Amino acid sequence: MHHRLAVVVQTPAHSGLSGPLTYQSPEALPPGTLVRVPLGKRETLGVVWPVAEQDLDTEGVTERPVAGVLAGLPPLGPAWMRLVSFASRYYQRSLGEVALASLPPQLRELGPEQLARRLKRPQAAAPDPATPTPAGLALTAEQAEVCAQLEQHPGPFLLFGATGSGKTEVYLHAVQALLERDPSAQALIMVPEINLTPQLEERFQARFAPRWGVQAVVSMHSGMTPAQRLKSWLAAHSGQARMVLGTRMSIFASMPGLQLIIVDEEHDPSYKQQEGARYSARDLAVYRGQQEGAKVLLGSATPSLESWHHSRPSAEGGRYQRLLMPTRVGAAADAGLPRVRRVDMNRQSKGTVFSPQLVSAMQERVARGEQVMVFLNRRGYAPVLHCNDCGWKSECPHCSAFRVFHRIDRTLRCHHCGFTQAVPRACPDCGNLDIAPLGRGTERLEEQLAELMSETLRPDGQPARIARIDADSTRAKGALESQLAQVHGGEVDVLVGTQMIAKGHDFRRVTLVAAINPDGALFSSDFRAPERLFALLMQAAGRAGRDAAFVSAQKSEGEMWVQTFYPTHPLFEALKTHDYPAFAQAQLEEREQAGMPPFSFQALVRAEARTQAVAQGFLNSASAAGAELEGASQVFRFSAVPMTIQRVANIERAQMLIESPSRAALQRFLAQWQAVLHATRAAPEHKGLIRWAVDVDPLLI
Repeated sequence: MHHRLAVVVQTPAHSGLSGPLTYQSPEALPPGTLVRVPLGKRETLGVVWPVAEQDLDTEGVTERPVAGVLAGLPPLGPAWMRLVSFASRYYQRSLGEVALASLPPQLRELGPEQLARRLKRPQAAAPDPATPTPAGLALTAEQAEVCAQLEQHPGPFLLFGATGSGKTEVYLHAVQALLERDPSAQALIMVPEINLTPQLEERFQARFAPRWGVQAVVSMHSGMTPAQRLKSWLAAHSGQARMVLGTRMSIFASMPGLQLIIVDEEHDPSYKQQEGARYSARDLAVYRGQQEGAKVLLGSATPSLESWHHSRPSAEGGRYQRLLMPTRVGAAADAGLPRVRRVDMNRQSKGTVFSPQLVSAMQERVARGEQVMVFLNRRGYAPVLHCNDCGWKSECPHCSAFRVFHRIDRTLRCHHCGFTQAVPRACPDCGNLDIAPLGRGTERLEEQLAELMSETLRPDGQPARIARIDADSTRAKGALESQLAQVHGGEVDVLVGTQMIAKGHDFRRVTLVAAINPDGALFSSDFRAPERLFALLMQAAGRAGRDAAFVSAQKSEGEMWVQTFYPTHPLFEALKTHDYPAFAQAQLEEREQAGMPPFSFQALVRAEARTQAVAQGFLNSASAAGAELEGASQVFRFSAVPMTIQRVANIERAQMLIESPSRAALQRFLAQWQAVLHATRAAPEHKGLIRWAVDVDPLLI
């Protein structure tokens, strides 16, 4: 006897194969079972999906047999499948694309025999429950109140805590209370960046490994090897791992005992996937918590405006409970948060990069044995190489963008398609030998700081040491960890970097942070740019003066210097007083007047084609056809326009914004519109269209 099974396999949304496929099996397999199935001429991994056999549509379908079952692995649970189904529907992606992309790459490649061998490997020794958990830091009154609120209420919670207020200790305390209360409970702790997981894992291992074993804490992020990711996933799926620390991908981790989800730095844009299924891990965390009865704690010193809006009083429609920790741990009452100083660059000489006042402040700090952090969110030596004679600029031949000049290896490198060439000896257009860099990146700042600090000596008489941390300097495996260790060890006096150094790091000797040229985001066409800039500057400022004992011993104070041409801008006024609530209120009032999120709901449809005309034509045709759909009057569709970077790797890109005051109306329209998009793509006039994708709740417009 053969049983019909519904199996989801990995297929992109634009392929038209969005639901489960039908296969035959000699035995009935429970939903969630992982199987190997034939798909076309290849064999792939699939997940048995909960569709009743009588509900399968098999008319005209050739049913192929299942090739193998990954026995020995417990089926994926109903809660996990509900999460995947919701993400698939909400973000307008195929079911199999979401389900299979959330599984470890190595698991997708293993056959039944290979998996069986993998599962036979010896496991770590069982922990000793009698071993006491090492004592953490004594909680402050604010931390104790927050922990009490977590215990007493269901949430979701938004923890609004100043930088340095001890949010991590609250996370540790909440996890410890959970594990001691329930021997089978699991906790998911999410961070926005890969480089933040090692230091967090170190703290969790120190707290929990003595009692629950080193295997109780696992990491999950794309920087791990396939074998490491599989090992962590299996530990979480089996319940052996009690805590999973991960980036956005970890929201799909199979955790049968999940009872607590923590999203640190919840405002960070990194939680939104920008390729494939464009999901928001933060939003899915809230959904998953509601579905599985797990408490959800979102933490940030600068919450996203959406989360801040949702945490308003319940009488005003708020859905989250706001928890407050405004005081830094260990900071004296009169010290607290770092002082913010604004330098009016209009009063500096033309072309000034570092104002004399800032240079003097940095030299004084280094001479006293303190560290300085210089922040510029642009890597490379200079954004453009140009010729003064003919106006040539280092444009990328494959993208509508400039290639960035990297002086260390003397290359021009496109940060969009990766095209790299050696720097020409002369202008390619006119032959002028005097081609020069235009603008500044972190490489150039590092070089200039080396000159400015050349005569500055540390307390031990040694010259000041400059280091740079960005995506270029940390390409090699282990480079980031090595450089961070040097900073923590006091081997670096001035640290130059991009946003990589502004988030989450606990540099105890840093007392001065300087932001160079932050003005670009003040007048961006992206309505979220001011929010991102304020969060980034607040996070960067939070690196200064974190160690109260060190600051007191140095008779110093934490400072944030901002060099700007608009020192009286409201954003910098709010930054000076660390007044996030005032900034958020002003931004939300502007958005409400303009009908922007969170007071409306958006989706972007992006199209890629050989020509811009085909890309825009496809979107406009689909928009016109969508006007006939039920409820289309509740959804406003803008005309198609080129994307900001409209050409990447010789592919033209266009987008269309869709907006509605009702989330439900937008979702209903998008669900119906999928068939229209597929039909429109098949029209002969759209030959040359490569792919299209829907991005629900986009962050980049």
